[in-house]
Amino acid sequence: MASHAGTAGFCREMWSGFFDYETPKTMVVKSRKLGIVYRGAQALILTYFVGWVFLTEKAYQTAEGVKEVSVISKVKGVTATNGSDLRARVWDVAEYVMPPQGTDSFVIITNVLETPMQSLGVCAEDLDTPTAPCSNDTGCLPGERDQLYNGVKTGRCSHDRKPRTCEVFAWCPVESEGRHAKYTLLAEAENFTIFIKNNIRFPKFNFSKGNLPQNMPKTYLQSCKHDARRNNYCPIFRLGDMLKRAGLTYQNFSKKGGVLGVLISWTCDLDRGADSCNPVYSFRRLDNGAGYNFRYARYHVLPGGVEARTLVKAYGIRVDIVVSGEARKFYIIPTIINLAAALTSVGVASVICDWLLLNTMRRRNIYRKSKFEEVNEGTALRADLSSLPSRELAGGKADALSNGFSTDDSML
Repeated sequence: MASHAGTAGFCREMWSGFFDYETPKTMVVKSRKLGIVYRGAQALILTYFVGWVFLTEKAYQTAEGVKEVSVISKVKGVTATNGSDLRARVWDVAEYVMPPQGTDSFVIITNVLETPMQSLGVCAEDLDTPTAPCSNDTGCLPGERDQLYNGVKTGRCSHDRKPRTCEVFAWCPVESEGRHAKYTLLAEAENFTIFIKNNIRFPKFNFSKGNLPQNMPKTYLQSCKHDARRNNYCPIFRLGDMLKRAGLTYQNFSKKGGVLGVLISWTCDLDRGADSCNPVYSFRRLDNGAGYNFRYARYHVLPGGVEARTLVKAYGIRVDIVVSGEARKFYIIPTIINLAAALTSVGVASVICDWLLLNTMRRRNIYRKSKFEEVNEGTALRADLSSLPSRELAGGKADALSNGFSTDDSML
């Protein structure tokens, strides 16, 4: 019965204390130095959250990177080589732009080396090929395939030229890039214009925008030129201006070619409306000076049915259009999370000041005794006995004496 009564009493005590409110003990320290540290730490924490987290990083917004992008490009311009009369060679868009579809990556040819009237046959390998020179047939193994050769070795050392080189079965005459090679430089290509049409969409916010002005007249694109400050929504760029903004010159860049990156960045704060979402263009060389070239051939049939071709080694500027961007908009969940983090972080100031108070202050021992109160079982029992009425206290003493203990001993 006693055990049941004790259990019931324990349960009643637990239940009665369930709805009690507990609060930490507060100690006010009259110290100007410590107060300055406390308020200064709070000010720094609040400044960080307000200035950096909320105003700079805009942590109250949710973000989405650009996911849906379309790019259409088109090059315009005409130039001529070998003079300006009727004997000149005219280069138009169909000649110097590859591929012609106008995607986010294309090449503008600026310098070419042509080897015309090639046909399949036997001829001497180019002298500039490292292993081509020979003195007799033993240096030219028949059928051997060398990746640097223009064809397949026949096994003979050619007598058609001096110094002699191995004979090959190839498209003859083979391409030669020696000092006598004749390159054709498109000197006026820096005046070509590039039309870049770019559209982006952020599906999370159901927002889309393009780099062309809305309700533009039909004649707008015929005369405008892009200017970052005065005409940012004109999508027509002069090639020479693009290279200049990348820190390059057309004269140096066009001979060996290279890769030019056109970087279009969209940073959209949709809380401020669609007008705050504008493209920012930058230009950069991406090939680290290695240059860029490729080969292609134009085939035709000579009288008599002989197939021939003109081999073209083209140096050019490969334009890579790279689109990036991010849209941001107010959202309640990150706002609540960051507000809670800010309010919680303010408590760090108390932790710092408590450490200074208890470890560095001159009267730290006094502060430690005032802040922490040590209570053991004996102290708790004395407090309970002192709170009882005198009649119950006397009975408790009598019970203790009847068990052979003194009043002081029973409180240990």
